[in-house]
Amino acid sequence: MGGMLNSSLLTDFRLTCLERNLGVHGVHVYQEGQGEVAHRSWADDRVELFSASKTFTSVAIGMCVDEGRLSLTDLVLDYFPEYVGIATPGSEAIRVVDLLQMRSGKDYEFFQEEDQDLVYSMDLAEQFFRGDQVTPAGTHFYYANACTYMLGRLVTKTSGQELREYLVPRLFSPLGILNPWWNTCPQGHALGCAGLQLSLTEFAKLGQLLLQDGTWDDKELVSASYVEALHTDVVPPERHFGGGEWNVGYGYQVWQNVRPGSYRVDGMYGQFSIVLPDLKAVVTTLAHNEDNTGAILNAVSSDIVDKL
Repeated sequence: MGGMLNSSLLTDFRLTCLERNLGVHGVHVYQEGQGEVAHRSWADDRVELFSASKTFTSVAIGMCVDEGRLSLTDLVLDYFPEYVGIATPGSEAIRVVDLLQMRSGKDYEFFQEEDQDLVYSMDLAEQFFRGDQVTPAGTHFYYANACTYMLGRLVTKTSGQELREYLVPRLFSPLGILNPWWNTCPQGHALGCAGLQLSLTEFAKLGQLLLQDGTWDDKELVSASYVEALHTDVVPPERHFGGGEWNVGYGYQVWQNVRPGSYRVDGMYGQFSIVLPDLKAVVTTLAHNEDNTGAILNAVSSDIVDKL
């Protein structure tokens, strides 16, 4: 597509969303050298990003690696000596990279304990280590929110700052995201796996940062080497979710797309920031689609990406 981006780029996508009732209420397209264009059904208000929050947590881990606070091959339990005595056998083998790739072996959605009163009266890190080791660490993909929660706890353990506070000067402020809110667990730690509140415009900046290999306004916020590994050091999702776009590969809290070389930040109901390095572009959506978010990805591909 020649020239600067303009609103006509979004016309077919908007019509598809209306005709198919896809629930999209915001779309933003950025292309290097061509500017940006967006359409929203309402004000650019902040919403909870659900699992799209996970990639922000991953970036925080990358920053900790860059600062020499931890290594991806470090054993997670080593940072939590207070729980060595209660950790189930096998927990000691979980590495940081296993949390990033959802291969902790704690194969349940969040925490094993189903008594919510008990869960929330106990430190969630303790709950994590107490939970059964269902499969050996590093061997089996299972999409578990607790993995990302523990990544946030690692940021706090190694930096002395809560996840949000750690990211404010290093990520949020440089991107022009002022005073973001991040929901916390009862102990006051950011959920990490969900709960970050951002607008469409703010969310789109993460995709652009990744497209730019971790650099913003000529300043490296997170290393290019980590950004590269984030979407290339992948494991097979083993059909944990339905649909082709969830069967390609899972990296450091991002999903690979069917389109070769592309990947995405992915949140429930159709919250996507799709990074397209070959086109030097990012397409970001906010939506509430409880039935078929894959249809949103298909519409992005046919109605936007194919025209860039």
